[in-house]
Amino acid sequence: MSTDPKLAQLKRIRGQVDGIIKMYEEERSCIDICRQIIAVRSSLGRTARDLLTGEACKCSRESRTDDLDMVLKELFKYD
Repeated sequence: MSTDPKLAQLKRIRGQVDGIIKMYEEERSCIDICRQIIAVRSSLGRTARDLLTGEACKCSRESRTDDLDMVLKELFKYD
């Protein structure tokens, strides 16, 4: 049974967030915590772009031009 790559990425991000919480609870350096937060933010951005790109392709294949326009506008926010 294959795993959805987007779901796998979201679960990795959840693990990263859990790690950040643990770091905070252990009173780790704020610089280390912030670096991890930045990494998670980057991962979330990539995941959002991947989701929107997939949706744009689907809209294009199905000739859903109004939806495609909306998805592309959202996608360009992540450039």
